[in-house]
Amino acid sequence: MTATAQITVDGMRVALNGERNLLEVIRKAHIDIPTFCYHSELSIYGACRLCMVDVEGRGLVASCAAIPEDGMVVHTTTDEIREIRRVNLEMLLANHDSDCPSCPKNETCKLRALAARLGVREIRYRNIAVKGQRDTTSPSLVRDPSKCILCGDCVRYCEEVQGIGAIGFCGRGSHSTVSPPFEKGLGNVECVNCGGCATVCPTGAITPADDTAPVWKLLRDPSVTVVAQIAPAVRVALGEVFGLEPGEVVTGRIIAAMKRLGFNQVFDTGFAADLTVVEEAHELLPIVTRGGHNFPLLSSCCPAWVKKAEYFDSDLHDHLSSCRSPQQMFGSLARVQLGPTLPPGKKLAVISIMPCTAKKFEASRPEFSKDGVRDVDVVLTTQELAGMIREAGIQLEELEPASFDLPLGFATGAGLIFGTSGGVSEAVVRYLAAELKVPTPAVAFTEVDGNSGIREASVTLGEHTVSIAVVQGLKNADLVLDTIRKKTCRYDFVEIMACPGGCIGGAGQPVPQKKETRMQRSAGLRQIDSVLPVHKAQDNPFVTDCYARLLKHPGSQEARSLLHTSYFSRKREEEDGIELGDQDRSSTALRVRVCVGTSCYLRGAHNLLQKILAGIEEHELQDAVNVQATFCMETCELGPSVAIGNRWLRSATYEKVMEEINGTLEEQKKHDARVTAS
Repeated sequence: MTATAQITVDGMRVALNGERNLLEVIRKAHIDIPTFCYHSELSIYGACRLCMVDVEGRGLVASCAAIPEDGMVVHTTTDEIREIRRVNLEMLLANHDSDCPSCPKNETCKLRALAARLGVREIRYRNIAVKGQRDTTSPSLVRDPSKCILCGDCVRYCEEVQGIGAIGFCGRGSHSTVSPPFEKGLGNVECVNCGGCATVCPTGAITPADDTAPVWKLLRDPSVTVVAQIAPAVRVALGEVFGLEPGEVVTGRIIAAMKRLGFNQVFDTGFAADLTVVEEAHELLPIVTRGGHNFPLLSSCCPAWVKKAEYFDSDLHDHLSSCRSPQQMFGSLARVQLGPTLPPGKKLAVISIMPCTAKKFEASRPEFSKDGVRDVDVVLTTQELAGMIREAGIQLEELEPASFDLPLGFATGAGLIFGTSGGVSEAVVRYLAAELKVPTPAVAFTEVDGNSGIREASVTLGEHTVSIAVVQGLKNADLVLDTIRKKTCRYDFVEIMACPGGCIGGAGQPVPQKKETRMQRSAGLRQIDSVLPVHKAQDNPFVTDCYARLLKHPGSQEARSLLHTSYFSRKREEEDGIELGDQDRSSTALRVRVCVGTSCYLRGAHNLLQKILAGIEEHELQDAVNVQATFCMETCELGPSVAIGNRWLRSATYEKVMEEINGTLEEQKKHDARVTAS
């Protein structure tokens, strides 16, 4: 296509410059053609027919699917087109539960906005919307089938961006629906809780779960001290709900608003992110300095990515950083540091303010609870906190800023850039440079094969070179990991985030109205980093003090107990194993599961199971250990497989299993002793 190629849109000449379709060219001319099913990040679907235009000599075409050609003459607002759009919109409304006042998306519903814009004042068709059962099985998302308009946006996002396919079309014709497989709930399928489906859904068919009610209750309970942590990405997005520009930093005003709501103390998740940098860099340092590794260290901050790895990538569990996410590090530390300081009779409630719907699931994971008490009680998204502020009538934009509480409220620039894609890698590089006593280099990422979702960088640290890959979107993660498995690419560290742009693009954030919004949020976090006096996690004085008083040193037993976790296959996690032996166990007994599937059986699982049962009895561990027979269905060639707690041992032997059981029980005893002492 020549540089002078152009089309005529409503009498205006518009130059062509590689646009994929007519819709992009028309929007370049500042004409906002209405759409439901078009997203620049997704494939062309052409189902809603709202973007119809009239091309001279061709008639009516869907602009999202039409290829622009030099000399085209396009009309966008003929009487026929305007009528077609209204009719299409009326038919969508007739197949939609229009209970708008109580819809969680009533202020941001695209269907409602377009009805007002196109002047649809009445619906001439009989309403045939079917009241479907609301799906509340997921801790992160709520699905309301009666509000679905079958645009397919959620289906394509789940498949094309995340590569999961947890939701799809079912039935035919007038019986078509969008549903998880076999009409199960989202919480009962392989959904990773990223919430991307809710972000692209134009109606209230899929929305983030609302957990504001229990938080209001906690705030009004005089027997509870309520503390909160605020993730870095929240502070550059929440202001959008109140009419402020994307990327505008409203940290102080958020804190002031939360204090008015009744939160006793407000802390910064960036503090825990600084701890994550220290612990994760401690894991990465041997890989960088020794070389010769076959697989890189994989980041573990994104709970959607972690769940995906547990479902689909069992071969990667040993390569995932064992660091908890900053949210869970904070919750664990808050229990240990703040709990003992409370007056007698007072209870501690820890609330997270997060940009991410998957954080709700993460906080509910059983390994992040102790004696029935979760490290993080409730997770609120940016949208939910904004809703609470508005419900209370607080005018955020007019508040005087307040400060975070100490010591868990001080963060360096390294911890704050966690909120944008590439920030984790850059923060770790800053730490490694100081450890290796070399100047801190700039980290310049370049796109791989023109894919903005995959970037890489090579950083020189004295005698060592660190190769890094930064990935956005779980389908892109599969592409990168496959090249690593095939040894066609070599990296030392791979940072993976499920959402576009990282946490700043999380599904709990205000839904971006344009692509530039995420870039503005990212720039806001970078601006904070640039003006802070401290840019390296190891220079955070409160982190240093935390190690001196509590954690000793990175990777210590104390640090591993409070700041680390382990991973296991989730494909069979909902199924209980078959309990064996006449063991009288408490509910807190360590669960040991031995796979007795065919492959493991042929590799000696039956004999191993008998030895373990005998060993438990010989060492009088019947009260402390619960042995079960189960099926793991993972890495069958590495059997026999045995899970001790949440950790799977492959090619397990009796000696390895008993060593792991004794070590885990000893760790539990030490942890319980520390909690009792504190």
